[in-house]
Amino acid sequence: MTLHKTPAAEDAYVPSERRIARERYRRGRTGRATAIAATSTLVVGAALFVLITNSPGWTRTKETFFSAHYARVAFPQVLEGLWLNLRLLAVCGAAVLALGLLLAVARTLRGPVFFPLRALATAYTDFFRGLPLIICLLMVVFGVPALRLEGVTTDPVLLGGSALVLTYSAYVAEVFRAGIESVHPSQRAAARSLGLSSGQALRFVVLPQAVRRVVPPLLNDLVSLQKDTGLVSIAGAVDAVYAAQIIASKDFNYTPYVVAGLVFVALTIPMTRLTDWVTARMDRRRAQGGLV
Repeated sequence: MTLHKTPAAEDAYVPSERRIARERYRRGRTGRATAIAATSTLVVGAALFVLITNSPGWTRTKETFFSAHYARVAFPQVLEGLWLNLRLLAVCGAAVLALGLLLAVARTLRGPVFFPLRALATAYTDFFRGLPLIICLLMVVFGVPALRLEGVTTDPVLLGGSALVLTYSAYVAEVFRAGIESVHPSQRAAARSLGLSSGQALRFVVLPQAVRRVVPPLLNDLVSLQKDTGLVSIAGAVDAVYAAQIIASKDFNYTPYVVAGLVFVALTIPMTRLTDWVTARMDRRRAQGGLV
């Protein structure tokens, strides 16, 4: 049986004059908005440039903080030290996620028998969330070797990384706990009605939903951790920051610090944009009903 297309089906779609005018208006308004944004940005940038370069101390500031010579000298050594920061980020990031998830699960366990675990997890998160990271680093890096415990490392890199894990796991634990508690209780009830135990319901039903929901804030914590790996330099570990400090202390020129800061910014911006993209994608899926 042969199907014949009607003349109406063969005709191509032709938008109406009103739709064409509406799309033309939208394109024009988008173009005007782009032009205004670009112009205002150029005006503000030019004003800041003129204000800074005409300040009385600009010449001295340029030599001290923006020297091309010291930037060329510092850049290879800063990159070499950055390798330590990246390794710390990878190892500490994995440890923070694992410990944070364990703390969050411990805080959400039900029943009076688990009260000691809940109390310890609560005390841990409250203490390390309130303790400034720099103080935690100083206490671990200088306090642990002072104890002279046999078999305990005195490596500043390991001690500094341990301090980062102690602090950030407390923050990540609260992120995971918020995700777990955001899962509706009916999900647990449905899992139990299907014959799953409490542990199985948590593992197979609650945690997968909770982890998906907290991916954006976890990525934000990862961005913060990446920046704070530079604080291990206070222990004497030669990372990007300490490499810049060594060069700056020789000639009292602070350009290496600027180079190190720009390197960290160059690493942070892609991670921030990834976080924004993941957040927008999850928001779209949630709005379409594709994310439980």
